[in-house]
Amino acid sequence: MTDLVRARELDAADPLRHARDLFDLPEGVVYLDGNSLGALPKATPGRMEQVVRQEWGEGLIRSWNTADWFTLSQRVGAKLAPLIGAAQDEVIACDTTSVNIFKLISAALAARPGRKVILSEPGNFPTDIYMIAGLEAQGLARRRLADVDAIMAALDDDVALLMLTHVHYKTGRMLDMQRLTKAAHDAGALVLWDLSHSTGGVPVDLGGCNADFAVGCGYKYLNGGPGAPAFAYVAQRHQAGLQQPLTGWFGHRAPFEFSDDYDPAPGVDRLLAGTPAILGLAALEVGVDLIAELGMGALVAKSRALSEFASGAIAERLSDLELASPHNPVQRGSQLSYRHEHAYPICQALIARGIIGDFRAPDILRFGFAPAYLRYEDVYNAVEALAEIVTTGAWNTPEFRKRAAVT
Repeated sequence: MTDLVRARELDAADPLRHARDLFDLPEGVVYLDGNSLGALPKATPGRMEQVVRQEWGEGLIRSWNTADWFTLSQRVGAKLAPLIGAAQDEVIACDTTSVNIFKLISAALAARPGRKVILSEPGNFPTDIYMIAGLEAQGLARRRLADVDAIMAALDDDVALLMLTHVHYKTGRMLDMQRLTKAAHDAGALVLWDLSHSTGGVPVDLGGCNADFAVGCGYKYLNGGPGAPAFAYVAQRHQAGLQQPLTGWFGHRAPFEFSDDYDPAPGVDRLLAGTPAILGLAALEVGVDLIAELGMGALVAKSRALSEFASGAIAERLSDLELASPHNPVQRGSQLSYRHEHAYPICQALIARGIIGDFRAPDILRFGFAPAYLRYEDVYNAVEALAEIVTTGAWNTPEFRKRAAVT
């Protein structure tokens, strides 16, 4: 049986094959970049039209009440919560991942007086490390980086917070959340998990792992659109004493009392700061609803099957591509990453043929598998194009070597 025949058989038997029709995908494009920006749900433009023309255009300021804009952050957070193993009152949709990281690092420092060390790993996503550096520059924190395999030894009485990304953005390596959370707790530290490459792509059980804090973005596997609002999670046991530094008016207990004195809202609502971005939240809600309806069980199963199909096909065709992701699909996120010294121009040559993946410096060619809309035949076509580009050297042109601002 050829790979193409097998791909078509797998597509015919796919329980999620109907889901592709829920997305607006360009003809002739194989989209393998859902781990950077998810595809557009077909329902999103209509919802945005409703928000803009009816709720904003006709309802005007009244829509904060009549369209319930006022609780949109809470509503989206509650819908998102089951996707990450959280209770509905433990998640809030707001701000950006970076801003939420800053809030929760600060909250962890306040909850662990006498400890200043924030422990993470070198090569973590830059914004995570940059936020530690910003607090370090203010004299509020100290950064400590240790390889993941050495994290246990790096936990001591100085560590206030262990901050790790559940699925590594470059390699796709998925960490053992339960084991590392317990290790941090045994050392008296709190834990903040970045779920940006996890939510909607892999199983997450924050409650079952006894996690303290988490953040994640809305524009990847949740299909919330470019720059979509992020989310933050705070376990119920930490909410009453949570102190976050961005004490904006929407995080107040009663913002429309306009008091001069800040009185934090109860629960996770105190993580709000400025006025919520209603247009972004409305688009994100569509994506969250869609993913929730499809179900994480089916999505995870297909994600792993897609990546196994791709890795097997690539291994047969391209011996000079080094797999940077774990070989075991259970130990990686919904992606495959390969090392090649010419990864950037190879990626550009693929894009020129309608195969959209992405490049991560210095040498990573990365393919994300968004199971809601990706087909096995898409993966087959991508591997065929990749093999032809690499074996013929079609990537080796000035056009493909020229670096764009966004890679």
